[in-house]
Amino acid sequence: MANDDIRALSEELAADPTSLAFIPLGEALRRRGDLEVAMRVAMRGAERHPMRPDAHDLVARVSADRGELDRAISEWETVLQLAPSHGGARKGLGFVCFQLGRLEDAAAHLGAALAIDPDDGSLAAALQTVRHALDRQADADRATVAVRRVAATGESESAHPPRGAQYTEALATRPTIALPSDLQDPEADAGALFDDLLEGQRSAAMLLDADGLVLAGRYVAVDGRDLAADIGAQLSGVSDEASRAMRHLGLGAWRQIVFETEAASVAMAPLQEGVVLVAAARPIPLGFVRRVLERAVHRAIAWLEGSR
Repeated sequence: MANDDIRALSEELAADPTSLAFIPLGEALRRRGDLEVAMRVAMRGAERHPMRPDAHDLVARVSADRGELDRAISEWETVLQLAPSHGGARKGLGFVCFQLGRLEDAAAHLGAALAIDPDDGSLAAALQTVRHALDRQADADRATVAVRRVAATGESESAHPPRGAQYTEALATRPTIALPSDLQDPEADAGALFDDLLEGQRSAAMLLDADGLVLAGRYVAVDGRDLAADIGAQLSGVSDEASRAMRHLGLGAWRQIVFETEAASVAMAPLQEGVVLVAAARPIPLGFVRRVLERAVHRAIAWLEGSR
């Protein structure tokens, strides 16, 4: 949303504090990264309109972007009390529960969201990732129990191999991401979807949905922290903004954006309602960044299609 539109919505809300303009205004501020202002707008709106699900949904979305996951969960639960079939709340709860390691809750919410919107490929991909994580967790738990049983009974491991070995073997034959067979990696998860494309360079690749939620890939900083979620939040809405700019200029649909900063070269391409992003340290040739972006787009398409 352009600055003029944000200014107009702000003026409308100032003239009439009960106006519903706070919803598009708060969302526009969130997508622009003005999370402090967006939160103030959202909270005041929710206080004035406590029975509107979209008001609480806005508070939840801003809270999630700010890393305030408990508040996000509380607000989305309020949304579901007011509107049980609200797909956005189910989706948001699914992603937040996954971040918190509440895999069963994440699977339940994402499954409900997919039932509401069965054509959403990003939901199908996210649900499959969570289900594979649950499978791996169950296998690990069974292996731990088997090892403890062996230790408790004093049986010889060579005479009676622990059941954990069987589950390790099973893991080696079961794919954990939905890709064509030549792309499957038994040890990979959604975060590692693009790792082999980066060729060990100082670079990163991610797949983001329309809300900036990270579906696959990662962005690891030099200190080891994964900044993918933070970057995704800052880039939420970028595809819409690019499309709007192309319409104003009469240039058709956008296919790729490439820009350079002091620290990195960045390339993005649209995919469904989201974007694929590749970033690399400045010494790395721009041609490498473009090549990885093209391959990452094809990989993401295959992954999303295989998750349906």
